[in-house]
Amino acid sequence: MHLREHWMIYALGSALFAALTALFGKLGVAGIPSNLATFIRTLVVLGVSAAIIAWRSEWRAPATIEMKTWVFLVLSGIATGLSWLCYYRALQLGPVSKVAPIDKLSVALAILLGVVFLGESLSWPLAIGGGLIVLGSIVMIVF
Repeated sequence: MHLREHWMIYALGSALFAALTALFGKLGVAGIPSNLATFIRTLVVLGVSAAIIAWRSEWRAPATIEMKTWVFLVLSGIATGLSWLCYYRALQLGPVSKVAPIDKLSVALAILLGVVFLGESLSWPLAIGGGLIVLGSIVMIVF
């Protein structure tokens, strides 16, 4: 497997860009409604995604995509939009050092949902790591 195709590289990139999202988001919501900030962010994501799809020649005719795929992508889009709206409002109202740890509870929730709904296995290291994320978030929020 080529290094550029390794999932961990993309996961680390996701963590880095999520951290930058919190920083830039906190600065960006100052002075405008959080919903407008989310809308602007969404337009930027749309443009960047379109550019990458065009650059990699990954465009497909919508009719060639299975209905099941459409349903889950639409549901994922709704969840993403609601998450972003809540996140930007939280950033507008609270400190990034408290908002980001609460947001990262999504990691533990994703582990749980993967086990319950996708049948993924829950190993001791995964359970302990997820528990430590929850505990760490609680410590950062409370203290």
